Amino acid sequence: MLQIGDKLKELRLSENLTQAELAEKLHISRVNYTRYETNAARPDYETLIAIADFFSVSLDEIFNRNVF
Repeated sequence: MLQIGDKLKELRLSENLTQAELAEKLHISRVNYTRYETNAARPDYETLIAIADFFSVSLDEIFNRNVF
């Protein structure tokens, strides 16, 4: 099962961004963003929405949910 951190990394790499670059665009620290990608922490709702908006994806896609 794909964890949220794996999906975040996949999205970030698809845009050729470093963790630091993405964290800056999201107005969060690189350390916090790294924790999200390594599944050491989960982003709060506001950060999840900001990530989804930045990548133009749904929260379902971030959570790897297939909605029928």
